Amino acid sequence: MEEGEAEGAIKLEFTPTWIVAVVCSIIVFISLIVERLLHYLGKFLRRKNQKSLFEALQKVKEELMLLGFISLLLTVFQGTIVKICISKEWMDHLLPCKEDSSADLVSPTGGKRRLLSSRESYCDAKYEVPLLSVEALHQLHIFIFVLAITHVVYSVLTMVLAGLKIREWKHWEDSIKKNDSGSVPRTIAHVHQFEFIRDHFMGIGKDSEILSWLHSFGKQFYGSVSRSDYTTMRLGFIMTHCGSNPKFNFHKYMVRALEADFKKVVGISWYLWIFVVVFLLLNVSGWHTYFWIAFIPLILLLAVGTKLEHVISQLAHEVAEKHSAIEGDLVVKPSDDHFWLHRPKIVLYLIHFILFQNAFEISFFFWILTTYGSNSCIMERMRYIVPRLVIGLIIQILCSYSTLPLYAIVTQMGSSFKKAIFEEHVQQSLIGWAHKVRKRKVHRGSEASSTGSGSVGSKDQSSRGAHLQKLDQDDLNEDGQVELQAKSSTPLNTGPKSV
Repeated sequence: MEEGEAEGAIKLEFTPTWIVAVVCSIIVFISLIVERLLHYLGKFLRRKNQKSLFEALQKVKEELMLLGFISLLLTVFQGTIVKICISKEWMDHLLPCKEDSSADLVSPTGGKRRLLSSRESYCDAKYEVPLLSVEALHQLHIFIFVLAITHVVYSVLTMVLAGLKIREWKHWEDSIKKNDSGSVPRTIAHVHQFEFIRDHFMGIGKDSEILSWLHSFGKQFYGSVSRSDYTTMRLGFIMTHCGSNPKFNFHKYMVRALEADFKKVVGISWYLWIFVVVFLLLNVSGWHTYFWIAFIPLILLLAVGTKLEHVISQLAHEVAEKHSAIEGDLVVKPSDDHFWLHRPKIVLYLIHFILFQNAFEISFFFWILTTYGSNSCIMERMRYIVPRLVIGLIIQILCSYSTLPLYAIVTQMGSSFKKAIFEEHVQQSLIGWAHKVRKRKVHRGSEASSTGSGSVGSKDQSSRGAHLQKLDQDDLNEDGQVELQAKSSTPLNTGPKSV
C-alpha cells in the first residue's frame, strides 16, 4: 500500500473475486434491464405510429449517452484532476460554505481525523491543496446525473399533464365538425356580438392597451383558452393555410405539433449547461443565490403566458378596429408580427429554459438533502427553502395546465405552419421530392451555363424546381415549419368580409 493512502482502502488486486463478480453482475443486470425497457418502449411507439414521441425517446437516449461520457471523463481523469495543486489562498474565495478552522481535522460525525489519499497527500506535501478532492469529484458526478434525470422526468411529466389538458379540447373539435353542415346562411352581425371580441377587445387608445395587458396577465390563471378562442383561432388557421379543406382536423394537427416540439424540450442544450456552470459559480455563502434564481423561471413563465394571451387579444383588436360588422363567421388573420422578434419559436426556447431551470432547482434541493442533510449550510434556512419549493410547485401546475396548452394553440397563429400538418408519409415524400428537384436544378443549371441556352420546357421545370427547393429550404426549415406559399392557385380567405 502506498504511503499516505487512506487506511482500510483495499485495491482490486486484493479484493475477493466473488465480490468483484457479484458487483459487476448487478451493475450489468440493471443496465440491461434499463436498455431493454427503452428498446421495447421505442418499438411500442413505432408500432403506434408515434414518430414524434419515438424521436423524443431517442433524444433521451442521447442524453443518457452524454451522461455516460461525462461519467467516463470524470472517472478517467480523476487522478489527474486530484493531482492539480493550487495555493491554499485560492480556496478562501467564493466558498458555498464558510469552513471552520478544524474542518480538515475533525469529521462531521465525531472526532476522527480526516485521512488523506496518496493523491491528496501529493499536494499536501507541497503545502498546497488539490483542485478537487476525490470526494468532491464523486459528489459532482452524482449531481450531474441527478440533474439530467430530473430534467427528463420533469419534462415528461409536464408534457403529459399539458397533453391531458389539450385533449379536453377534442370535444370542441368534434362538436364543430358535427354542427358544420355547410348550408348555414351567412348573416351580418355587429362585431361586438361575437363572444371572442367581447372577451378580448378592450377599446382603442393607451388606456385600452394597458387594460389589454392586465387582462392577458390575469386570464392565464383561469380559463386560459375558452371555446370561442379555440373556435376562432381554428377557423383563422384553416382559412389561411387550409382554405380548400374546411373540415381539417385542427386538434389532431396541434397535438402532433406539440409532440414534435417535445423532443426539443426533453433535451439539454449546450446553453443550458452554460447556465448550470454559471449558477454553480454564483453559489456563494451569504448570497442566497438559489433563493433568488427560483424567481427567474416564475417571472419568465408569467411573461410567456401573458404574451400568449396578448396575442389572442391582438387578433381580436385587429378585427374590431377594422370592421364594425361582419358577414358570416369571424375570421382572424395569423401573423408572425404578434410574436417577439416575429418568431413564434422563441416561446418554445423560453419554455425549455423554464422547465430546465425549475428541474435544476428541484434536483439541487434533493441532491443537497440526500448528500449533506437538511442542516447543511448550502441548504440554507427554512425561510429560504419553503418559498423555493412553493415556487417550483406553482411553475409545475401553471406550465402544465396553462402555458403549454396556450403555446400549443397560439403559436399556430404565426405566418407559417409546421410540417406536422402533413401525414408522416407525405412529409417524407415532400422532403425527398424537394431534394431530387434541387439536385436536378443544379445539374441543369450547370448544363445551361455551358450551352448558353435552354428550352421553354426546361425553364418551366426550373421554375417548378425552384418552388420545390423553397419547400425544402424555406418551408421545411430548421424550426420544422412550412412557410405560407404566396403562389397559390386558389385564393385564400384570410379575413372577414366587412360591411
